[in-house]
Amino acid sequence: MPKSKRSLSRRKTTPAWCALTFVLYGTVHAQTTPNAPPSREVVGANVKGHADAVLAVMTYTTVPDVTTSSLSINSGATGNPGFGQTQLGGGFTISRTFPLYLEGTVAYSRYDPTFIATDGSTQRPLPAKWNTASTTIGIGWDFPITDELRFRPILNGTLGRVASDLRVAQSIINRAKDANLQFLEDGALNAYGYGGSLMLDYERYRESYEIDVELRATDIYLRSFGSSSEAVQGSATAQQFSLWARWRAPTGLHALDKPVRYVLETAYSHYFGESAGVLGFNDLTSLGVGLELDSSKYPVIVTRTRAMVRYVFGHNVHGVSFGFAMSF
Repeated sequence: MPKSKRSLSRRKTTPAWCALTFVLYGTVHAQTTPNAPPSREVVGANVKGHADAVLAVMTYTTVPDVTTSSLSINSGATGNPGFGQTQLGGGFTISRTFPLYLEGTVAYSRYDPTFIATDGSTQRPLPAKWNTASTTIGIGWDFPITDELRFRPILNGTLGRVASDLRVAQSIINRAKDANLQFLEDGALNAYGYGGSLMLDYERYRESYEIDVELRATDIYLRSFGSSSEAVQGSATAQQFSLWARWRAPTGLHALDKPVRYVLETAYSHYFGESAGVLGFNDLTSLGVGLELDSSKYPVIVTRTRAMVRYVFGHNVHGVSFGFAMSF
């Protein structure tokens, strides 16, 4: 995820970034179970397989990342499940003399698979709604390589929960009781994760321009625990490589007694492990442009405010993002 950096005076800031609206259109392919026997059961896709996919999807929220900060995939025309995700987070280094790095994210996602229940002669759709909430924290330390380049190892921890809410006729549930449908009706999956990241952070600030570049590799292991429904226990690995860069320079205009800056931004994320392909793509690219106001001359907690428009694309997915960020 892009972070708002320190100003030329190197005052301490706490960056935060929030995606207000972000829509991607693509295709999510549900696994099918061919040749299912005619009995009272869920066919077309098994719940355990979809729950594994949800845990894999949760890997997209474990890393601060502009390309998946807010994500919506809708393939209702093909009957495939819909998916939506929003993430809010930020990170900062306390100071140059005490270079402790802290980051955190909170995320919410919605996954809407549709299952089919059959009694051998008739079939009825079972539309489910799975809501996921997760949070990830990170703690690291900056090791200076040069005055403008730092190496930053980070330890990460994650907690998440998937809750299922099935709204169908009670007669269907009564006629098709099994572990899968019990989870669909009111089940839950709790997950924890642990792992780490390695980052190279480059900052070059001049009066006429500012450059920020981050290169990050992340590996976080997720596993269900505790009161997770028996039918949906599992694990997944979040493995991601990302590159993010930003250029900021004055526009020649002034506001709040400070120059108004234009912002150019690009980001690339490649996914490995269970993250790869679960939503139909292995990588995402983002290109952005925006404006930034500097309010540091006034006694307010917010020192910079930035509005961004981004175009995001990958295999079978593309869309437009409207983002908003603040430095404290």
